Amino acid sequence: MIIGVPKEIKREEYRVGVTPVGVEEIKRDGHTVLVETGAGEGSGFSDEEYRKAGAEIAETVFGKADLIVKVKEPLPPEYDLIREGQALFTFLHLAPNRELTGMLLAGKVTALGYETLQKDGKLPLLLPMSEIAGRMSPLVGAHYLQRVKGGKGVLPTGAAGVRPAKALILGAGVVGTNAAAVCAGLRMETVVMNRGMEALQRIDEMFMGRVKTLPLNMHTIAEEIKDADLIIGAVLVPGGRTPLLITRDTLKTMGKGSVIVDVSVDQGGCVETSRPTTHDDPVYEVDGILHYAVANMPGAYPRTSTLALTNVTLPYIRTIANKGIEKTIREDPAIQSSLNTYRGKIVHRALADAIGVEVKSINENEA
Repeated sequence: MIIGVPKEIKREEYRVGVTPVGVEEIKRDGHTVLVETGAGEGSGFSDEEYRKAGAEIAETVFGKADLIVKVKEPLPPEYDLIREGQALFTFLHLAPNRELTGMLLAGKVTALGYETLQKDGKLPLLLPMSEIAGRMSPLVGAHYLQRVKGGKGVLPTGAAGVRPAKALILGAGVVGTNAAAVCAGLRMETVVMNRGMEALQRIDEMFMGRVKTLPLNMHTIAEEIKDADLIIGAVLVPGGRTPLLITRDTLKTMGKGSVIVDVSVDQGGCVETSRPTTHDDPVYEVDGILHYAVANMPGAYPRTSTLALTNVTLPYIRTIANKGIEKTIREDPAIQSSLNTYRGKIVHRALADAIGVEVKSINENEA
């Protein structure tokens, strides 16, 4: 199989789909790897390192590759580069992106999303990026709480005789748990909300009561948001749109200069006033509240993120390459769970529900 690794074109995105070590492993299986010129530079991997690993360096990889391995979803300048029937393995986040979904359907692209791949009830390809984004979110929030950055001027750690900042975390998954760990480490007053009690019990045991846990509902959000200095949106519906938990009216009850870090913005966001931003222009203000809504947060630390991502994606890339795309999506339940679009059909239920169409079977309309 020919596997193509393009250079990411999203603003301030420095990650790359496969490391040189990953290329070595794929080559060892007998496959061809095309790496676009300069694809790894942002993560500290030179073209020469890829050559030594056995990759072919090319000006473009879309034309020849059977499988495109990326980090972020294709952007409009890349739409015409993707061939009909080609396979794409990357973070897709299609639920809020009708334009990209339409392109993949029209092109009959086999679109496999890292964020929807499930194994043993977990999301192994989303996990390392969620871990990094979760750990970043309190640090980002702390930075923007500075008065010179537009924040309310509250030091997250507090000081002798002065209370620390209060962090409200919506969601107790990987993002929320890692965010709670850093918030607690900074000695912030930390509150985690979640709809399922099992996750809250896990948080309570993990932090031995140092982190307050509450059920996630509109009433508790309305109560807790009033004195929160930092809110971290960490909710997830795999493949679907994130539920809106904070409305514009609720936002008005927050203290001026408070900060929202909406990690879930790549799936639509859990705050009504959230809209995707970029690393070079990450924040904006609504009703006196700072919003940080960068859709590719781990891209700020590309070396760590690329290494962590390749660690988990490589086994699946090798499986797809060794078995072939068609055989893999029929025989491997994990790969099948990552399948969003196939032969012009939406085959992932959460995506279909988010868009409001009927989900199709991968075997539907086949002779």
